[in-house]
Amino acid sequence: MTISDASHPITLSSEAARVRVLFEGHEIADSGDVLLLAEADYPLVRYFPRDDVAMAFLRKTDKTSHCPYKGEASYFTIQRDGKLIVNAVWSYETPNPAVIQIAGRLAFYPQHVDFQVDGQAPADTEAPDIADIVRHTDSGSGASQAEHWPPNVSMPDDAAQPGDNFKDGGVVGRPYQGTGSI
Repeated sequence: MTISDASHPITLSSEAARVRVLFEGHEIADSGDVLLLAEADYPLVRYFPRDDVAMAFLRKTDKTSHCPYKGEASYFTIQRDGKLIVNAVWSYETPNPAVIQIAGRLAFYPQHVDFQVDGQAPADTEAPDIADIVRHTDSGSGASQAEHWPPNVSMPDDAAQPGDNFKDGGVVGRPYQGTGSI
Protein backbone atom coordinates (compact mmCIF):
# COMPACT_ATOMS: atom_id res chain seq x y z
CA MET A 1 0.00 0.00 0.00
CA THR A 2 1.26 3.45 -0.91
CA ILE A 3 -0.06 6.51 0.88
CA SER A 4 -0.57 9.71 -1.04
CA ASP A 5 2.23 12.22 -0.50
CA ALA A 6 3.47 15.53 -1.88
CA SER A 7 4.66 13.87 -5.09
CA HIS A 8 1.29 12.14 -5.66
CA PRO A 9 -1.46 14.00 -3.79
CA ILE A 10 -4.96 12.54 -3.53
CA THR A 11 -7.85 14.58 -2.17
CA LEU A 12 -11.52 13.77 -1.78
CA SER A 13 -14.32 16.31 -1.67
CA SER A 14 -18.08 16.35 -2.12
CA GLU A 15 -19.59 17.55 -5.40
CA ALA A 16 -21.60 20.67 -4.55
CA ALA A 17 -24.36 19.91 -7.06
CA ARG A 18 -26.57 17.02 -8.11
CA VAL A 19 -25.01 14.98 -10.95
CA ARG A 20 -26.68 12.73 -13.50
CA VAL A 21 -24.88 10.22 -15.71
CA LEU A 22 -26.34 9.79 -19.20
CA PHE A 23 -25.51 6.89 -21.49
CA GLU A 24 -26.77 7.38 -25.05
CA GLY A 25 -29.19 9.97 -23.62
CA HIS A 26 -30.57 7.63 -20.94
CA GLU A 27 -30.05 8.27 -17.25
CA ILE A 28 -28.05 5.52 -15.55
CA ALA A 29 -27.12 7.43 -12.38
CA ASP A 30 -28.50 10.41 -10.46
CA SER A 31 -27.04 11.52 -7.15
CA GLY A 32 -26.63 14.42 -4.78
CA ASP A 33 -23.94 12.45 -2.91
CA VAL A 34 -21.07 12.37 -5.42
CA LEU A 35 -17.45 12.31 -4.26
CA LEU A 36 -14.76 14.03 -6.32
CA LEU A 37 -11.34 12.40 -6.28
CA ALA A 38 -8.43 14.57 -7.39
CA GLU A 39 -5.27 12.53 -7.89
CA ALA A 40 -1.92 14.05 -8.90
CA ASP A 41 -2.18 15.41 -12.47
CA TYR A 42 -5.13 13.20 -13.48
CA PRO A 43 -8.57 14.62 -14.32
CA LEU A 44 -11.14 14.69 -11.52
CA VAL A 45 -13.11 11.46 -11.07
CA ARG A 46 -16.69 11.35 -9.79
CA TYR A 47 -17.62 8.43 -7.53
CA PHE A 48 -21.34 7.64 -7.22
CA PRO A 49 -23.05 5.67 -4.44
CA ARG A 50 -24.18 2.31 -5.80
CA ASP A 51 -27.75 2.95 -4.58
CA ASP A 52 -27.94 5.95 -6.96
CA VAL A 53 -26.87 3.95 -10.03
CA ALA A 54 -29.24 1.87 -12.20
CA MET A 55 -27.35 -1.39 -11.60
CA ALA A 56 -29.73 -3.25 -13.95
CA PHE A 57 -27.71 -1.78 -16.84
CA LEU A 58 -24.30 -2.79 -15.47
CA ARG A 59 -22.66 -6.22 -15.57
CA LYS A 60 -19.55 -7.02 -13.55
CA THR A 61 -16.64 -8.28 -15.66
CA ASP A 62 -13.58 -10.36 -14.79
CA LYS A 63 -11.22 -7.40 -15.29
CA THR A 64 -9.34 -6.06 -12.29
CA SER A 65 -6.51 -3.59 -11.94
CA HIS A 66 -4.27 -2.45 -9.12
CA CYS A 67 -3.45 1.12 -8.11
CA PRO A 68 -0.74 1.45 -5.47
CA TYR A 69 -2.60 4.42 -3.99
CA LYS A 70 -6.22 3.19 -4.09
CA GLY A 71 -6.07 -0.62 -4.22
CA GLU A 72 -7.81 -3.24 -6.39
CA ALA A 73 -10.43 -2.03 -8.87
CA SER A 74 -13.16 -4.17 -10.39
CA TYR A 75 -14.94 -3.27 -13.63
CA PHE A 76 -18.44 -3.22 -15.09
CA THR A 77 -19.85 -3.21 -18.60
CA ILE A 78 -22.71 -0.86 -19.52
CA GLN A 79 -25.44 -2.64 -21.45
CA ARG A 80 -28.47 -0.65 -22.56
CA ASP A 81 -30.69 -0.55 -25.67
CA GLY A 82 -28.46 -3.00 -27.52
CA LYS A 83 -25.35 -0.91 -26.86
CA LEU A 84 -22.48 -2.48 -24.99
CA ILE A 85 -19.44 -0.67 -23.57
CA VAL A 86 -17.05 -3.12 -21.93
CA ASN A 87 -15.28 -2.06 -18.73
CA ALA A 88 -16.75 1.47 -18.84
CA VAL A 89 -17.28 1.64 -15.06
CA TRP A 90 -15.01 0.78 -12.14
CA SER A 91 -15.21 0.43 -8.39
CA TYR A 92 -12.87 -0.06 -5.46
CA GLU A 93 -14.78 -2.52 -3.27
CA THR A 94 -12.17 -2.46 -0.49
CA PRO A 95 -9.84 0.45 -1.17
CA ASN A 96 -6.75 1.38 0.79
CA PRO A 97 -7.55 3.09 4.12
CA ALA A 98 -6.42 6.50 2.81
CA VAL A 99 -9.37 6.55 0.36
CA ILE A 100 -11.89 4.39 2.24
CA GLN A 101 -14.66 6.89 1.39
CA ILE A 102 -14.83 5.55 -2.21
CA ALA A 103 -15.48 1.97 -1.05
CA GLY A 104 -18.21 0.40 -3.17
CA ARG A 105 -18.84 3.57 -5.15
CA LEU A 106 -18.85 3.57 -8.95
CA ALA A 107 -16.90 5.78 -11.36
CA PHE A 108 -17.56 6.15 -15.08
CA TYR A 109 -15.07 6.67 -17.89
CA PRO A 110 -16.10 10.11 -19.26
CA GLN A 111 -15.52 9.13 -22.90
CA HIS A 112 -18.47 6.71 -22.63
CA VAL A 113 -21.03 8.80 -20.73
CA ASP A 114 -22.17 12.39 -20.31
CA PHE A 115 -22.29 14.10 -16.92
CA GLN A 116 -25.13 16.53 -16.31
CA VAL A 117 -24.34 18.80 -13.37
CA ASP A 118 -27.18 20.61 -11.59
CA GLY A 119 -29.60 20.22 -14.50
CA GLN A 120 -27.30 21.80 -17.09
CA ALA A 121 -26.98 20.17 -20.48
CA PRO A 122 -23.90 17.91 -20.70
CA ALA A 123 -22.27 20.23 -23.25
CA ASP A 124 -22.61 23.14 -20.80
CA THR A 125 -20.68 21.30 -18.09
CA GLU A 126 -17.55 20.81 -20.17
CA ALA A 127 -14.94 23.50 -20.51
CA PRO A 128 -14.73 24.80 -24.09
CA ASP A 129 -11.47 24.51 -25.98
CA ILE A 130 -10.06 28.04 -25.96
CA ALA A 131 -8.44 27.48 -29.37
CA ASP A 132 -11.92 27.10 -30.89
CA ILE A 133 -13.04 30.38 -29.33
CA VAL A 134 -9.95 32.32 -30.38
CA ARG A 135 -10.04 30.92 -33.91
CA HIS A 136 -13.35 32.67 -34.52
CA THR A 137 -12.68 35.85 -32.59
CA ASP A 138 -11.74 39.18 -34.06
CA SER A 139 -8.99 41.14 -32.33
CA GLY A 140 -10.53 44.39 -33.57
CA SER A 141 -8.32 44.53 -36.63
CA GLY A 142 -10.83 42.65 -38.75
CA ALA A 143 -8.52 39.64 -39.02
CA SER A 144 -8.78 36.26 -37.31
CA GLN A 145 -6.33 35.61 -34.49
CA ALA A 146 -5.91 32.01 -35.64
CA GLU A 147 -3.62 30.91 -38.42
CA HIS A 148 -4.99 31.66 -41.85
CA TRP A 149 -6.62 28.81 -43.65
CA PRO A 150 -6.09 28.47 -47.40
CA PRO A 151 -9.03 29.82 -49.42
CA ASN A 152 -11.49 27.27 -50.73
CA VAL A 153 -12.33 29.43 -53.77
CA SER A 154 -10.07 31.14 -56.26
CA MET A 155 -9.83 34.92 -56.22
CA PRO A 156 -10.93 36.88 -59.27
CA ASP A 157 -8.03 38.01 -61.37
CA ASP A 158 -7.46 41.11 -63.44
CA ALA A 159 -8.08 39.28 -66.70
CA ALA A 160 -10.74 40.85 -68.85
CA GLN A 161 -14.15 39.21 -69.02
CA PRO A 162 -16.96 40.17 -71.40
CA GLY A 163 -18.74 43.27 -70.03
CA ASP A 164 -15.85 44.41 -67.80
CA ASN A 165 -15.28 48.11 -67.26
CA PHE A 166 -11.67 49.02 -68.18
CA LYS A 167 -9.75 51.93 -66.73
CA ASP A 168 -6.80 53.59 -68.37
CA GLY A 169 -3.87 51.23 -68.53
CA GLY A 170 -5.99 48.14 -69.23
CA VAL A 171 -6.83 47.28 -65.60
CA VAL A 172 -10.32 46.08 -64.78
CA GLY A 173 -12.22 48.86 -62.99
CA ARG A 174 -13.48 48.29 -59.45
CA PRO A 175 -16.19 50.90 -59.02
CA TYR A 176 -16.63 50.36 -55.26
CA GLN A 177 -12.96 50.09 -54.30
CA GLY A 178 -12.13 52.27 -51.30
CA THR A 179 -15.76 53.15 -50.49
CA GLY A 180 -16.16 50.67 -47.62
CA SER A 181 -18.77 48.64 -49.46
CA ILE A 182 -18.61 44.91 -49.62
